[in-house]
Amino acid sequence: MTMKFSSCFILFVLAPLLLSLGPKNIRAEVQPLDSIVAVVNEDVILRSELDQAVDGVMDRIRQSGGKLPSKQLLESQVIENLISTKLQVQRALGTGIRVSDSDIDSALVQVANQNKMSIEQLRDAIERDGFNFTEFRQSLGEDMMLRELKQRVVDSMVNVTESEINILLATRDLDDGEYLLSHIMISVPEGATPEQLAEGTDRINDIYRRLQEGMDFKSAAISYSEAPEALEGGTVGWRDLNSIPRYFAEAIEPLGNGEYTDAMRSPAGFHIFRIDDKRERGKVVVKEYNARHIMIKITELRNARQAMDKIMDIKKQLDEGADFETLAKSDSDDSSSANLGGDLGWFIPEKFGDRMKVMLEGLGVEGTSEPFQTEVGWHIAQFLGQREIDRTEETTRNEARNLIRQRKAEQEVNQFLRQMRDEAYVDLRIDAG
Repeated sequence: MTMKFSSCFILFVLAPLLLSLGPKNIRAEVQPLDSIVAVVNEDVILRSELDQAVDGVMDRIRQSGGKLPSKQLLESQVIENLISTKLQVQRALGTGIRVSDSDIDSALVQVANQNKMSIEQLRDAIERDGFNFTEFRQSLGEDMMLRELKQRVVDSMVNVTESEINILLATRDLDDGEYLLSHIMISVPEGATPEQLAEGTDRINDIYRRLQEGMDFKSAAISYSEAPEALEGGTVGWRDLNSIPRYFAEAIEPLGNGEYTDAMRSPAGFHIFRIDDKRERGKVVVKEYNARHIMIKITELRNARQAMDKIMDIKKQLDEGADFETLAKSDSDDSSSANLGGDLGWFIPEKFGDRMKVMLEGLGVEGTSEPFQTEVGWHIAQFLGQREIDRTEETTRNEARNLIRQRKAEQEVNQFLRQMRDEAYVDLRIDAG
């Protein structure tokens, strides 16, 4: 398949793997299950679950220095987030998506490694900050399921053609840089009535007025936005303007850092974007190596000692003047390069692993390495040369493909979530404001 503790630890440790734990707060304290606040198809959301989630969001807002909205506003935002999560989990389970314990273990190892911790240290840090590790694992697994569900939506609905890439490259300049964006959205249903459109217009204009009067953008997003990233203060992340609809890009492009757009309309609703930062896109120059190698594998018929003895014998022959290309053809177990005399062609240094990279970097042109071992066997490498090559055009084309795919993916996922919400049976049993 393709996570917050103390104020610094929570924000730093888990962010590389998950955007957040979502609205589900996993505090160790258990509150009374006093009432049902929402029925979501055949599932329910409890008052204790909502209160815990609200407390978790308030913690994050305090840690980031933001201004707290009213509890009623926050409850309204959080319960919609909880409903969306419930619906996605239901759909994921209904379509056969499962996350095994080993999948979750691998994700935990990734989080621990990213923060230079062992699993035991990660567990201690989680529990030291008042979180239940078992529920932490559960929340992580749930998030992984939701990611897989969205990926399936994207894979089944999103296709990028070469013609679309050509059109993008011909009509817009991909060297304009990237923008760190935040976003506020008031959604409207598909086929909205004039009354619904008028209500949406009034709401987005009221938010815009509050921003002009000095309200912090992040606080406004948390309080009022209906976008998926609302509880993250509206932060969308870094975007090339080609990855968003043209009418948004044209409004964003002339703005400076900290400035925001006027209210804008799209088929999904009403929007305000703010630029948090900008960065330039540079020329892409890649270092490449040219080398050849001889590889001796460890197999059922050749143990590690025998493989080492054979590579040592080959090295001895090379030292005595034997031709590298000839020995590669006769003795190398690398079927993809043996017939070429061991030639690996031009490649980026990391392609064949760190060990090969380190050995080649220590050689001069036509230098031959000592035997060394990798996970696939024993090797002798000969360094034939290096070059720097401009990959800007190729990279730009790949970026164009990714930008088109990203734009389509966001549209499809948002449409999928809206449709799922519209089709669901949801009975709210509190005043969600």
